[in-house]
Amino acid sequence: MTKEAIYSILEAVTDPEIPVITIAELGILRDVAIDEAQQTITVYITPTYNGCPATDVIAHTVRKTLEDAGYDKVKVVSLIDPAWTTDWITAEGRQKLLEYGIAPPAESTTDASFLSGKSPVVHCPQCGSDQTELVSRFGSTPCKALYKCNTCHEPFDYFKCH
Repeated sequence: MTKEAIYSILEAVTDPEIPVITIAELGILRDVAIDEAQQTITVYITPTYNGCPATDVIAHTVRKTLEDAGYDKVKVVSLIDPAWTTDWITAEGRQKLLEYGIAPPAESTTDASFLSGKSPVVHCPQCGSDQTELVSRFGSTPCKALYKCNTCHEPFDYFKCH
């Protein structure tokens, strides 16, 4: 029972709302702790936002995945400090979002342009155009916004920076 082995098993756990991206790529999987004496594994996850309904599903899937791999004593702990940020999404995760049709975050969370009320330049995941506009600050889930492309006329989700 090693940390590397546990991480390797958890690489199969995907986000229930975006099944093409793993919880590691999304930055939700924060850490794994192993208590050799108790033979217990504790997995630390950070929800994308407080109250995210997917958090319980993710915790259940993490436990089940490890139990199916032969680990009986598994705890999943949700950490809310520090708060999750889109900066934690890996490059592979951003590419998978784009290929799935969701525009990845356009800037880092240290970008303060949102204070001016100005929307970021968001490229359409269908055609790549930067001629897009915000339709709604909330998309298919609260962590996404709804945009439309003025070039190909397709609507799409944008993974909001936070």
